[in-house]
Amino acid sequence: MSEYEVIIGLEIHVQAKTKSKVFCSCKNEYGAPPNSNVCPICLAHPGVLPVVNQEAINQIVKAGLMTDSKIALYSKFDRKSYFYPDQPKNYQITQFDLPFVEAGKIPIGGKGLSGEMIEPREIGMERIHLEEDVGKSTHHGTHSTVDYNRAGVPLLETVSMPEMHSADEAYAYVQSLQQIMRYGGISDCDQEKGQFRCDVNISIHKPGTPFGTKVEIKNLNSTRHIWLSINYEIERQTEMVEEGIEIHQETRRWNDARQETVHMRFKETADDYRYFPEPDLPPVVLSSDQIEQWRSEMPMTPKAYREQFINEFKVTEYDAHVLTLDKANADFFAEAAKGVKKPKTVANVMMNTLNSLLSEAGKELFETELKPQDLIDLVKLQEGNVISKSAIAKILPVLLEENKSAEQVAKDLDLVQQNDTGALEGWVDEVIAANPKAVGEFKEGQKNAVNFLMGQVMKASRGKANPPMVIQMINKKLS
Repeated sequence: MSEYEVIIGLEIHVQAKTKSKVFCSCKNEYGAPPNSNVCPICLAHPGVLPVVNQEAINQIVKAGLMTDSKIALYSKFDRKSYFYPDQPKNYQITQFDLPFVEAGKIPIGGKGLSGEMIEPREIGMERIHLEEDVGKSTHHGTHSTVDYNRAGVPLLETVSMPEMHSADEAYAYVQSLQQIMRYGGISDCDQEKGQFRCDVNISIHKPGTPFGTKVEIKNLNSTRHIWLSINYEIERQTEMVEEGIEIHQETRRWNDARQETVHMRFKETADDYRYFPEPDLPPVVLSSDQIEQWRSEMPMTPKAYREQFINEFKVTEYDAHVLTLDKANADFFAEAAKGVKKPKTVANVMMNTLNSLLSEAGKELFETELKPQDLIDLVKLQEGNVISKSAIAKILPVLLEENKSAEQVAKDLDLVQQNDTGALEGWVDEVIAANPKAVGEFKEGQKNAVNFLMGQVMKASRGKANPPMVIQMINKKLS
């Protein structure tokens, strides 16, 4: 174990799902022709005035409620001055000291990318503020082009407390925040489309000593890159401290080709941005009644789903974590679990057989023919000893592709179990007569002999014999 403690905080920019941009009526739309969703306001022409998008305010309040945060009744916008070629104004309308959302909580747990289990706990979230996105620069070697379609798209910047201590915990935080935003319909969080971008702040120090100088890793748009860059930076900073090299506050980026972080620039401070209140926008005043109305309309959070699955359906914490990774899958399980005696069986089928089949086919669950009732019927066939447990893996692929009942597929594939005692007795007698060695081992007390004989009966019956009935019959005949 390292003698250093790692301190990690995450700043994550989430594009809010709205019809139009945050301060003008241009479409908030990915994939449109370059510079087609622009107007004088988002291009910062002289004399234009922004107007705040009510839908964007609804989304940030929803994000606050979904993260158990405090919602401000009085909030305002500010100007943040900096120059980038893809920022038309040369300043950004954002929020400085009075954001919409403060003091939230993000639950973490499950399994990290390292494979290690993460201790379930809550990470504090300092704030979520609303701001405008910048455009997108594309570099062509000898020149660059700028697409301003993204300039002015509403961004929710979430700022965590510096309470994470490993790459796995940061990974779990990112996964949890993505879940919350998707469950709430706040954002699709599609990293390939730039809808979910992360900045990491990381430092190391020996316990009992002041925090070390933090280093920022900028513009990470892949969960895997977040994890890799944190692990690399922990190792880099540890080596520097042990060699007596001073760590400076700087901004770095992840170079995936070289698998390392590289220097971009020395870090700006708040003073460098010259914040001041945005003169063209009035403060936003909300009422307690409005907030309570929004609260009453909130969908269930991933945490609430997990608690329901554990308490009502008696699955494990790990099962609940896996089943709620995607809201569509969580809803599917919730409906299917209510229709069977043992919801754990449904959980096992979904997490193992079903997930494997979907992965092989490269499909999402909603892209198949499978419905919750199909899974209920399939599990009931197995619970009623109509089919064997192994038959599920043979029937499920057909249900994914064809609109048929589970019972019909079982019959079509000749997988209905034989429960007739006369037929079973014939197979058992045949196997006992053909395997005197195993019979002798059984009488000597070797337990594996029963499993061998049962396997031979299953083979003779082409998998149609009822295993519990076969074992009971073998024990009775040989005892």
